[in-house]
Amino acid sequence: MGLFQNIFGKWGNRAPSGGGGIWTTLTGYAPAFTSAGGELYEVALIRASIDAKARAISKLKIEMQGGARAKLRSELRSGPNPWQTWSQYLYRLSTILDIRNTAFILPILDDFGEPCGFIPILPTRTEVIQDSHGDPWLRFQFATGEHAAMELSRVGIMTRYQYRDDLFGESNRALDPTMQLISMQEQGITEGIKNGATFRFMARVTNFTKSEDLTKERNRFNKNQLAEGAGGILLFPNTYSDIHQIDQKPYTVDADQMKLIQENVFTYFGTNLDVLQNKCFGDAWNAFYEGAIETFAIQYSDVTTRMTYSKREIAAGNRFFATSNRLQYMSNADKLQVSAQMADRGLMYVDEIRDMWNLPELPDGLGKRLPVRGEYYDASQPRKDQPVKNEEDEKDAANPDS
Repeated sequence: MGLFQNIFGKWGNRAPSGGGGIWTTLTGYAPAFTSAGGELYEVALIRASIDAKARAISKLKIEMQGGARAKLRSELRSGPNPWQTWSQYLYRLSTILDIRNTAFILPILDDFGEPCGFIPILPTRTEVIQDSHGDPWLRFQFATGEHAAMELSRVGIMTRYQYRDDLFGESNRALDPTMQLISMQEQGITEGIKNGATFRFMARVTNFTKSEDLTKERNRFNKNQLAEGAGGILLFPNTYSDIHQIDQKPYTVDADQMKLIQENVFTYFGTNLDVLQNKCFGDAWNAFYEGAIETFAIQYSDVTTRMTYSKREIAAGNRFFATSNRLQYMSNADKLQVSAQMADRGLMYVDEIRDMWNLPELPDGLGKRLPVRGEYYDASQPRKDQPVKNEEDEKDAANPDS
């Protein structure tokens, strides 16, 4: 039994009853998604940009809110599925989304047809069909030639650059000119290295009037002078004149133009050089988080919630949350400042402060304490370090001249 059977089992091999045909959308054509854009991942700069974002997204913490789906909650504690950890699952989902602008999340169903896990899939072709009742289904075709179908309401679809299609994202054709520039630059550097190790000359040859004779002379010269063991010296007979070395200077993109190419890639994928080189923290990290990570977390939370819970369960407050502790990415000086200010005022538990510093929780519930500095007190309550005034003291205070 392969992975296909483990994922789909008897549920994924179903087909819509009645053969209702293609489910059309508002754009007026049959919605189908054909995988393309895998070549993006073969460009080093693009792969590094996708990887940087995916590594950050893989740190998200997935939580379930509400009391519904207790069995699913128990299953997800060990991971989203039997083959991936949460980190691996989120990393691959983010990578697929960046490369294809459409990512499918499939539920793994138990013997009763209820979800017991999730997995991202990579079909070669996806089309929307309908059953006899007009309900939409997704039919997947994989590289192995296998097919599977599942109700659209059960499948999570994450998209980027969604415009013309009602369900799927756009292609990455907008990045083609930048990819061509990157490829030409790499080829130019390669050819420049090759040409730098060779010498070329041009010369005038006398006493030859036919082109056939010139060809024979050139071949003879190359054979004798460039043969193995001929040494590193070129000897020209007196039949050659005006001998000049051809100085080839291959064109390569200068630093400013190369920076512009890089910025095009960074802008397209929402990253920057500091993120790629692990130099991003503080306010710069917050900007990257809000622009690239948080948008993924919100969409993932909404998509997973809708594919898992019924409308009634969602109305009762059941949902998925993808969250991250952004305080961990502050500088040590900023962490210390936040820790001191929050702890002094009793605004953070001890375990919350320890989590900011990547420290484990304290055992036996010791971290569930709210530390506070001694000089802070509740203004509405009497202070314990001062005696309580009696009635005589209050009268004397009210009539100081008596």
